[in-house]
Amino acid sequence: MGFEIGAWGGGLTLALGLFIKVHYHYRFREAVPTRFHRQRREVAFAPGDGKPPIIVPWENVAAWVTQAQGATQYGVQRQYGLGIGFIEPETGQQHFLELSQPGMPLALGLWEAVRAYMEYEVNTREEIQDPHGLHRPGDPPYEGVHTFHNARRRLHRRYREDDIGLFAVTMWYLWHIIDLWTIPFHLAEWEIRVIQKAGQKTLPASLDEWSQSLPEEQWAKPSAELTRLSKEVRQRHAQQPNRPITAIFAEVYGEETTMSA
Repeated sequence: MGFEIGAWGGGLTLALGLFIKVHYHYRFREAVPTRFHRQRREVAFAPGDGKPPIIVPWENVAAWVTQAQGATQYGVQRQYGLGIGFIEPETGQQHFLELSQPGMPLALGLWEAVRAYMEYEVNTREEIQDPHGLHRPGDPPYEGVHTFHNARRRLHRRYREDDIGLFAVTMWYLWHIIDLWTIPFHLAEWEIRVIQKAGQKTLPASLDEWSQSLPEEQWAKPSAELTRLSKEVRQRHAQQPNRPITAIFAEVYGEETTMSA
């Protein structure tokens, strides 16, 4: 009887999970993603409903993190999110995206990843050292079957160097056997291919042309104001390395706003 109840419960949970996955997958295939062009220093927002994309300067984009907390019958629940948007100067209309995040550090980290891409001269994953050794030169910039094989090679190397013991190796293999070996990684690659194809189909022709690379002599430069403020942030961070970088950003921005007023 317990097995029958567990089987029904597991089956219904699996069906519900697959339904939610398919629902959001097809919603994504119909959506036009927000695109960031570092060479132009511009961001293209797609309002949807057949409306043309809106292209705005990167330095006009604002970002914020939200946090909500409430009590339910299951206890206190917290929700976090990252918002990105801008205000049209001509009409005053607001355009924004809000992305749910599991926690405050992840919300801040997602924005920092976008900001770092737009501000730092980093073009490929190979230019950044992977602390876990799970990516090698020439690997695709996403997790896939190559990630699994790189992790296994790293595991064997650490065992040969006596960094870990036989128990850790055994538990690694046992976990991945339970986790269906490389099947999750194959599914991840399949979903990425589907998303890439869907993105190419939904991208408007004007946005496709805008997305093309530019000759280096045509690359946009950051404004003098942003350069000055970024320099001030780096100097204060060097003086107080243990202070949260978000507090330094807020302090410098607050001083600039006060001076402008």
